[in-house]
Amino acid sequence: MLAVRVVQEQGIHVEGLNFFTGFCVEGHTHAIRKKDSAKPKRNNALWVAERLGVKLHFVDVVEDYRDLVLNPKYGYGAHLNPCLDCKIFMVRRALEWMKKNGFDFIVTGEVIGQRPKSQRKQTMPIVQRDSGAEDLLLRPLCARHLPLTRPEREGWIDRTRLLDFSGRSRKPQMALAAKYGLDDYAQPAGGCCFLTDPQYSVKLTDLWSSRPDRTYDLDDIMLLKVGRHLRPSPRFKVIVAREEGEGRFLQGYRKRFVSIKTLSHGGPEALIDGTPTDSDIELAARLVARYGQGRDSESVLIEVRDLSGYTRELRVPPLTPQEIPREWIL
Repeated sequence: MLAVRVVQEQGIHVEGLNFFTGFCVEGHTHAIRKKDSAKPKRNNALWVAERLGVKLHFVDVVEDYRDLVLNPKYGYGAHLNPCLDCKIFMVRRALEWMKKNGFDFIVTGEVIGQRPKSQRKQTMPIVQRDSGAEDLLLRPLCARHLPLTRPEREGWIDRTRLLDFSGRSRKPQMALAAKYGLDDYAQPAGGCCFLTDPQYSVKLTDLWSSRPDRTYDLDDIMLLKVGRHLRPSPRFKVIVAREEGEGRFLQGYRKRFVSIKTLSHGGPEALIDGTPTDSDIELAARLVARYGQGRDSESVLIEVRDLSGYTRELRVPPLTPQEIPREWIL
């Protein structure tokens, strides 16, 4: 937002790109989880574009992004976040879009020293080089700490009106936001990508280890964001809704996974991912019974629905807490 405002102040026309990777945090779970009910139900990229007065273009990169996540050239951060490779990827795609649509240069909101992996003095030139953008990549918020770019050399933009922010503090950015009247914005540090989340990374690692080729699709990575995930066996995993909103979300996957729900008591919707045997399904049913209102009953009536829509009923005793090992819980 700030980078766009700085450039717009010099009379430059800006349009925005929003890359959809499937791992974005904003907007994916706010409409599902009760704890997020107070958060605005909006697409933040669209909302920001409206506030800035810019046209926004959505770019779906889910398929192309997969190889980057699986095999990052520059490795991962603290979890499964390939931050430097990710920045290179997005700038490269922005460059392709720029050339195709007749634009002149690329603007990002990067600040030197702000991010430990992708925004360091040593790594920022790598983004320019590996993306192919070279000196067509302008970082208005820290430009005066960096070598001249082509927009500055050609006089397309006045370098003296660009900024010299650096370091981890967001106080200068917040002060500039106040100057521009931008009083509502996303969390200024982290929180934008599930690959930086330790729990999500554990679930994704487990997903890869359960498959011979470490692949995934969009449904896989969306489901990792929802529910309680438990793996009683290498053959299967159980995804148990934690509340009503998650239960409704999981119902949308009944044609892809075996699903379980309680009949005799209130309880959660659940899916089984993998190749479970009959005894595995019975164990999963007992697990789901444990998380429902019949947890203290002698038995709970469970409905099991297969991929064809055929349903059968099982009456099972709920598992006790002692029968759920910590290592099952992802």
